[in-house]
Amino acid sequence: MESYGSILREAREAQGLSIERVAAETAITKQYIIALENDDQAGFHGEAYLTGFLQNYSDYLGTDTKELLKLYHAMKLQESPTPRALLEKERPKFLVPLIVGIVLLVLGGTGFFLYFYVFKIPEKKEIAARAVAENKKIHQYSFDGTTQNARLYVGDQILLPTENGGNIVLTVSNTQGYFSVLTPSGEQVVDLSEERDIDLTGDNITDIILYVSDVDMRDGSRGAEVRMLLKDRESQQYIGILDSDATSRSEIEQASGSGQQTIHTDNRAYPFTANISFRGSCVFRYKSDRKEVVENYYQSGEVINVTSNNGLRIWASNINALKIQLIAGLATYDFEIGKAGEVVVEDIKWVKDSSGMYSIVVENVN
Repeated sequence: MESYGSILREAREAQGLSIERVAAETAITKQYIIALENDDQAGFHGEAYLTGFLQNYSDYLGTDTKELLKLYHAMKLQESPTPRALLEKERPKFLVPLIVGIVLLVLGGTGFFLYFYVFKIPEKKEIAARAVAENKKIHQYSFDGTTQNARLYVGDQILLPTENGGNIVLTVSNTQGYFSVLTPSGEQVVDLSEERDIDLTGDNITDIILYVSDVDMRDGSRGAEVRMLLKDRESQQYIGILDSDATSRSEIEQASGSGQQTIHTDNRAYPFTANISFRGSCVFRYKSDRKEVVENYYQSGEVINVTSNNGLRIWASNINALKIQLIAGLATYDFEIGKAGEVVVEDIKWVKDSSGMYSIVVENVN
């Protein structure tokens, strides 16, 4: 008769699992796994420990737990002497079925009570179904320029009024893991707790600001909580240029004319780090200093860090899928260098001006 230990060992080896890995993933110590596979009952403090570990190990490997428990009890009976009471008097045949029936009746009644009266599962399912049906309806939101908050779902539309009396339509395209809307300038992605300025007309003027305060990482049917603000167009003279503590207004004006963004200024050059996180799919490659080009296809949630001594060149098939954070010295800068759907090639590098000061600039490469 095959033993429960040999079945466990063969199942583990067939799945290519080591004892160390099984121990790590089941929280069963290595000595007990070895004892189970060798039918060593003496290695356990009591029968409850042995049967408990046997059941957990069998469930983990996907073997027939009931069959293994039968093999264990059969082996135990073979090794143990027959109790005198059994030899003297036979148990009533109806006793075990009666006990099993009573136990099942009690468990069934308890489960019924919990299902309908404590947890109210049917009622909660009905409420959830109504909520899903309501969320599937397409809603339209018109804004008059005041700050508004709304929970938006896929398919919902934001109507932004124009000067000629029409509307620019923004359609919600994703509410799982991140929030995104389809706009005339492409898909715009906004992460949780992120505030994004969106240019809808391509004139480098922010038309609307979206801030996401809540979005579920796994369930898109719950929608996203979004704050919307229409920005005053007359107050935006330097949109697209990063204004850091080390950047003067004259530098910003020079950058707006030359296609350069000045990120950081110091009296010396030193290594800087670009922390690049992906909030969408993108073909991306980079070259740091004079090293080889690294290229890969990245998906939402992935992050890479690149440290450069002098300069970093990046290529992106969709620059809006990237979020770049630059760390230089003790300062950290968040910036963006393009719109949704743009294929962009940029240099991030140190440059030295005529006064001897060094600056990290972002420069577009044609």
